Amino acid sequence: MINIVLYEPEIPQNTGNIMRTCVATNAKLHLIKPLGFELDDNHLRRSGVNYIDKLEYEVYENFADFQAKNQGDYYYFTRYGHKPHTSFDYSDSSRNIYFIFGKESTGIPKEILKKDLEHCMRIPMTANVRALNLSNCVAICTYEALRQQDYNDLLREEPHKGSDYLERE
Repeated sequence: MINIVLYEPEIPQNTGNIMRTCVATNAKLHLIKPLGFELDDNHLRRSGVNYIDKLEYEVYENFADFQAKNQGDYYYFTRYGHKPHTSFDYSDSSRNIYFIFGKESTGIPKEILKKDLEHCMRIPMTANVRALNLSNCVAICTYEALRQQDYNDLLREEPHKGSDYLERE
């Protein structure tokens, strides 16, 4: 299972967009306190549209609480990582994979990252920007894992208008 972990997220719109990505990909969302917003905040609901009721998520008091309750492979996204996100093998869909993202302003604390440098990674980009938007990073990495898993049971055709929509007059 793919799990998205947000360490102390600060911006409700980012978290709302990530919620939508989690619902679209059957990923579970883990939120580590403190949160920079209330979960019932109007901005959060607007970003998540009407999919939030379909979201599987859990909230934790701190990183130690999260670790105690979740076993699996941890991957840390940091601009200081030395490996690209595509350098890891996520193909075994029976494993619990945890993609851990830090708060928008400061990232994941160095003391957490230093304990597992082998699993610290970054999305390659130019020197013209410090980092990509958090919700974009989550989508990029989640879909890389899904690509390696052949997209599991995700729909490959639009379910509402029919698979022949483009061919119809």
